[in-house]
Amino acid sequence: MLGISWAQNKYTRFSTKASEEFNTASRSVKPGLIACGVVSAWTWAATLLQSSTVAYEYGISGPFWYAAGATVQIFMFAVLAVKVKQNAPMCHTFLEIVYTRYGATTHIIFVCFSMATNILVASQLLLGGSAVVTALTGMNVYAAVFLIPTGVCAYVVLGGLRATFLCDYSHTIIVMIIILYFMFDVYTSNDLIGSPSRMRELLENASKLRPVAGNAEGSYLTLKSNGGLIFGVIQICSGMGTVFLDQGYWQRAIASRPKTAVQGYILGGFSWFAIPFGFASTLGLAAVALTDNPAFPTYPNNMSQSQVSSGLSAAFGAATLLGKRGAIALLLTLFMAVTSSSSSELIAVSSILTFDVYKAYFKPHASPEQLIFISHVMICVFGLVMATFACIWNAVGVDLGWLFLVMGLIIGGAVFPAAFTLCWKKQSKIGAISGCLAGLAAGITAWLVEAHVYYGELTVASTGGSYPTLAGNMAAVLTGLLVSVTASMIKPDNFDFAITRAINAKISAPSTPIPTAGDLSITGSPGASTPTENDKEKQSLETVPNQAHPVNLPTERVEDEELLEDERIIRDPKSLDGMFKLALILSTVLTFIMDFLIPMPMFFTHYIFSDGFFKAWVVISFLWVFFALGTCGILPLWETRAFWKALFKTVFSKETKA
Repeated sequence: MLGISWAQNKYTRFSTKASEEFNTASRSVKPGLIACGVVSAWTWAATLLQSSTVAYEYGISGPFWYAAGATVQIFMFAVLAVKVKQNAPMCHTFLEIVYTRYGATTHIIFVCFSMATNILVASQLLLGGSAVVTALTGMNVYAAVFLIPTGVCAYVVLGGLRATFLCDYSHTIIVMIIILYFMFDVYTSNDLIGSPSRMRELLENASKLRPVAGNAEGSYLTLKSNGGLIFGVIQICSGMGTVFLDQGYWQRAIASRPKTAVQGYILGGFSWFAIPFGFASTLGLAAVALTDNPAFPTYPNNMSQSQVSSGLSAAFGAATLLGKRGAIALLLTLFMAVTSSSSSELIAVSSILTFDVYKAYFKPHASPEQLIFISHVMICVFGLVMATFACIWNAVGVDLGWLFLVMGLIIGGAVFPAAFTLCWKKQSKIGAISGCLAGLAAGITAWLVEAHVYYGELTVASTGGSYPTLAGNMAAVLTGLLVSVTASMIKPDNFDFAITRAINAKISAPSTPIPTAGDLSITGSPGASTPTENDKEKQSLETVPNQAHPVNLPTERVEDEELLEDERIIRDPKSLDGMFKLALILSTVLTFIMDFLIPMPMFFTHYIFSDGFFKAWVVISFLWVFFALGTCGILPLWETRAFWKALFKTVFSKETKA
């Protein structure tokens, strides 16, 4: 990362020492890398471990509902990504929009919800990662919790948001290659399984020995799974809170180029689907199929509920299939997933603490140097905080599964108020506040009441059950929606989004000043007028001292053209109306297809997969992972080919050598 940051500072216009570049990647990231960043940010430890857990518990419905239930939020967020570019193109965080529109009280409430989201997500990353590291290696769990984020903090401090994108790229490719390694081994060559037909035969035997309650004929080979459907609904509600309130996803929308934000999120959603679907349909189902094999770690016993809830199904499946090689491959996959998503959380929280706490309430006129310093400090602070919370959860007996199911009912009330802040001019301040707080109260009440009614007690086990967490998640999200809409309709606002378009309007210069020949400037049209004193101060503060590279490099000319095009779009928000309509249509249609058209007919007909249908299901999972690998691995290189050509020309030209 140090080498990449050095090359970026030397050969491009974007300096890692500038606040805008560090926190927003200068709003210049193309859709392929945005898609890769979305995949990486959404690939938690839970993506690999919890998806395998529900595969072990419910059969093939588990991986499908995990993937489908958490993909639709990415599609929906494409709508918000366009709205960010239309209504607040120069913001650093979505909370800045809240502050500008509603004031300090509402802003503080949303900061609390957002921070709760990031803490819960980060805790899950470290809880799941440390549990598997400990199970496979014997490493002390608390040492794993603190050591995992240490290296991540180092490279995020070095390179900022663009560093997280670049590491997202490399980590995601490694994750997908290892997933394909597991898939090819399980379905083509492994002695214990080796083919889809053999897998189906073993799953049929498991269905007879350990029938699944609520599944058609107790089978692992059906989408008619009551438990799987309940989990799918929880996943949809919880995932909405996680995506809509996690600054990491807003940050990727902010960092994207205006006209390609939608493509980035749609491609990211499609690509991410492949990870839990392919991974859990391989290792999760393998754990089911091999539980009665003497090579399985818990043989002759089944996995305990504690082991299942801790996410060890994938670990035991990998160890049974491939021994030490499987354990190493799973550890590497998990480490790539945990570190890349941790980097997203670190830079997201750093931005909130820098711009929405320090700058908003302590030093409104902070210089870029002060902001970059605070950003560095807050990355390290949150690295410590996330490890501390993970240790607390581990010490009190809360595991990955419990935290995953409960998270949505805590944060779900703020989902629609957050979305309406950017999309609905009639939402009032009281509507936003009441929606958040009423949703929180309703979610917690429904959760605890249902746990006591259903199980007769309030314990970690009872509150982590499917029905209590389903009640809490649905109550939180729907109450937040109804209360916000009702309060806003009683006394509607009529907000003018021109106000939010003015957020940070002066901060539109690149990290290094564009040559003032008059023909290229992103702070104005060609031949822009004389800059104001504020512009001059901003430019001097953002310029990196002793920038030792020639002016007007080929790489910078490529960047200048893109920045100028983006500036024209920002100056004309209506030019994105077509992208907004596209995002709305695509998100609606794709959500309907994934969460109703595909699963519901098979659910209501109680269809059990035949041998041919199961083979087709496995082939589709292979094709989907290959598509995701192409999108995240090849597309980012292809769409930046002009830059790479210019960089090659710069590095090896005679002028540069001289």
